[in-house]
Amino acid sequence: MQRIGVIRDDRFFEHKPGHTHPEHPHRLRVIYRMLDKDFENDLISIQPKLASLEQLELVHTPTYIKKVFKTAEHNFSCLAPDTPASAKSCLAACLAAGGCIEGLNALFSKMCDICFCLVRPPGHHALADRAGGFCIFNNAAITARYAIKAYKLKRVLILDFDVHHGNGVNDLFYDCNEVMYMSTHDNFLYPYTGDFEETGTGEGEGYTINIPIPRQFNDEDLYHVYHEICHKVFYLFHPELIIVCAGFDAHERDPIGRSHMTEKLYGWLTTLFLRLRAGINRPPLLFVLEGGYDFRGLSYSVGEVLKAMTQYTDKSVLPDVESDHGGRLVEKAKQIHAKYGVWL
Repeated sequence: MQRIGVIRDDRFFEHKPGHTHPEHPHRLRVIYRMLDKDFENDLISIQPKLASLEQLELVHTPTYIKKVFKTAEHNFSCLAPDTPASAKSCLAACLAAGGCIEGLNALFSKMCDICFCLVRPPGHHALADRAGGFCIFNNAAITARYAIKAYKLKRVLILDFDVHHGNGVNDLFYDCNEVMYMSTHDNFLYPYTGDFEETGTGEGEGYTINIPIPRQFNDEDLYHVYHEICHKVFYLFHPELIIVCAGFDAHERDPIGRSHMTEKLYGWLTTLFLRLRAGINRPPLLFVLEGGYDFRGLSYSVGEVLKAMTQYTDKSVLPDVESDHGGRLVEKAKQIHAKYGVWL
């Protein structure tokens, strides 16, 4: 059986961007209640720590970090038009980044086999020098850079199934061959980036896999894309660490994503990642919470992920799914990436 760690802390509620803002503290409250109700004895609770200045500077510029810290002097301020901050947003943001690092350390110390960092604010849109898309510090990117530095890793895989393109992660590792980034997203939504042809530059050519998905896609279509591409990525890139940017705003209930996925998809993807991970000597697997703005849909989706994690065995059955729509996207991605020889 897998030992599942979770990062959770009530101080994440202290980031208060406003009563009507989608990235509301209640997002985590409903998840934490679900954990206590449905997974009380199945999870290892891990206490987060604040990220240090040195850790934040692995990704962010000193000027930007200072700007974030200055928000603690005001009851309300704005880091970006869509990213307000309250007086304790800086605390929550530092705790989110530090919590993900603490989750990583728990994996490498063998405290747990898999860890889900249930943190906020989210991070995958945050750039080196600015906030955006509700994100302040880039939690996944900071953790990846920390892992490379602290544990001397050379191959980190970041998978991002949030409905929005993780432009921050994309840009931070665009010229890097130590990190492979794969994102599926609706590029008619913010930040309107992530075309098929955005594949990396310099030493990073071929290490960025962007797959825009049509809005009419369903569970079977998107699962088919991951099933076909991840088999090749896992076995040919052979990651030493897998980070999942776990955003659930493609859920059919979500008011922002406007997509057609259900919580069932997220359980399928988790089982797929666990199966593929088992075939490459089980590298550490870290899930990091990103988007998801319908409280009920978010709770259902995280619940399906944790159910897949806690019930997984090497005999767990993957769904037998075929999709012509998904197949066409897979073929397009292969045609574009064939010349690089990175995962094909």
